[in-house]
Order: sequence, then C-alpha cells, then structure tokens
Amino acid sequence: MRTNDECTINVRGRTAVQSGLRHDWSLTDIEAIYTAPLLDLLVRAQEVHRTFHPANEVQGCVLLSIKTGGCPEDCGYCSQSARYHTGVSAAPLVGVEETLDAAREAKAQGATRFCMGAAWRRAASGEQFHRVLAMVRGVRALGLEACCTLGMLTQEQADALAGAGLTAYNHNLDTSPEFYGSIITTRTYDDRLETLACVRRAGITVCCGGILGMGEDRRDRYRLLQQLAALDPHPESVPINLLVAVEGTPLGRRPPEDPLELVRTVATARLLMPRSYVRLSAGRLSLSDEAQALCFLAGANSVFLGDRLLTTPNREVDADRALFDRLGLRLQASAAVREA
Repeated sequence: MRTNDECTINVRGRTAVQSGLRHDWSLTDIEAIYTAPLLDLLVRAQEVHRTFHPANEVQGCVLLSIKTGGCPEDCGYCSQSARYHTGVSAAPLVGVEETLDAAREAKAQGATRFCMGAAWRRAASGEQFHRVLAMVRGVRALGLEACCTLGMLTQEQADALAGAGLTAYNHNLDTSPEFYGSIITTRTYDDRLETLACVRRAGITVCCGGILGMGEDRRDRYRLLQQLAALDPHPESVPINLLVAVEGTPLGRRPPEDPLELVRTVATARLLMPRSYVRLSAGRLSLSDEAQALCFLAGANSVFLGDRLLTTPNREVDADRALFDRLGLRLQASAAVREA
C-alpha cells in the first residue's frame, strides 16, 4: 500500500521510486516518461493522480480581466500587447464592485477559485494597486480562493498581496529557457523566476505553467517541465495552455497542435509534480470531448469555467456541465465544505 509520500513510476521498464517529492529530474528521465507508449503513460499518471488527489474531482476556476490591453510587452502569443493590431482596445482597471459581482457569479457557477488578470508589465503602484488589494480582500470574504496575475512584482508588493489574503499568484514560464527568446524579448526568464521567488518569500502559493503550440519542439517541452519541477516547492497549480492563435500577433498563423501532445504533457506534469493541480487552461475550446477526457485521465484536475479567458473565448458553462456529467466528474467543493 503506497503512502502519500511514496509512489513508484514505471516507464518503459524503468522504475523511479519517489520518496517525498523530487526536484532533480533529468532530461533523460523526462523524455522517457513523455515518450512512453501513450496507454502506459496514462495508466501510470492516473495511478499517481489517485495517490495524491481525489478521483473524479475537478477544481473550478474563473478568470476575469480586470485591466485589459495596452501592455508594452512583446509576448508573441498575446492579444493584449500594444505592439500588435488584434482588435483589443486598452481599458482602465475595473472597479472593486464590478470585480466582486463577477466573483459572486463565479461562485454561483461552482468555482472555488477566482483569478484576476491585469495586462501590466509589472504590477501598478499607488491607488491602482490598493484597488487590487481591496479586490483580493473582497474575493476572500466571499469564501473563494483569490489568484492574481499582474506581471512582475517587487517583494513589497508580494508581501502586501499576502497581507490582503491572496491565495495564489500566477506567473507562467511559458516555455523552455532556450526557446523563450523566440517568443518574448521584453522580459527575461530570470525576471520571471525572480517574481516567483518574491511570491514564495511572501508565503503565497505559486501558479506557474506554460503554453504548447508556439513552434517549440519536444525538447523545449521537456525543459519547461524540468524547470517547473525544479522549483522547490513545486508550483501548487500548473496551468497547461494550448496556444490560441490570435490574428495580428506573430503567432496568429500557427497551425493547431496535436491534442495528444497536450495529453502527454499533462501526464508528464502529473508524474513529475504529483501533488500539484494540473490545470487545462487556454485552448480548451479547440479540444474535442474525447481529448479532454484523455487529459483528465492523464491527471488534469482543474479547469477554467466560463465563456471567456481574459480576451479569448472559452467553453460555455453548460457545455462543461454536460461533459462532466458524461464523464462522471464533479466540481471540487470549497475548502470550508471539504473540511467540515
């Protein structure tokens, strides 16, 4: 009988005994996991998933854009960059009550985490930052987990967010260190790692993942997963995004990615970071129900609910409910209910 601190991962006849959690996965280890026969990989991933997480349970999250467009960064995938003509207009930071109304609606839909995203290079200061702190306090008062993604943070800002009760901070690595410069030049990989370090020092949990389908090869995916698993502790949430090709961005004409590559990435993330939530994030609208079912079998246990993710479309709530019913999945109850 395996305990929560020990699991055995068998891939192509190789055995890695995990006592506690590992942060030293080699590229050879990761490649062997990722390229294993798919059915073997899914079985192993689901075994590990059930060791560390409830079976057939999915965390529901809702993401709201609280400050849209006008970002000075040059992220090649992003509709909100001021450098590209994508049809997204810059808009100011929304009000606290508007945000809390959206959070109440998210809770009514079954979400337990409410995420707020602002198109900033780095978190704003002054009145705007204090408004974000009020949003965080209000979301927490509703009994929801609160997550923010505001760009780069100083330690003082991270500490203030922690003081307001922020549950998690999202700051993705996006891709491998080697491929990163092909996608973004206005912020370095080390900039991202430093913000993650500020978040950790403040005592906030980390939400950090990446994007598939930007032109990277498999080795870049191994390296991204290696970087994520090297973080100590592992990110509590690992969002895995499929590129949503937005017309007007440098990646707007990228062909669709093979969904089975997403399945393999989810399964590998589950094996490398067994305690983390692995979230199916952007790009779900392009997936068939069958592809999503394979992702849940591979260990995904978190999704974004609602028909919009910042500025790009997402699946309708009713479509998700119908899929969950067909698969026998249930939305995770709030922490207060789970602990009762």
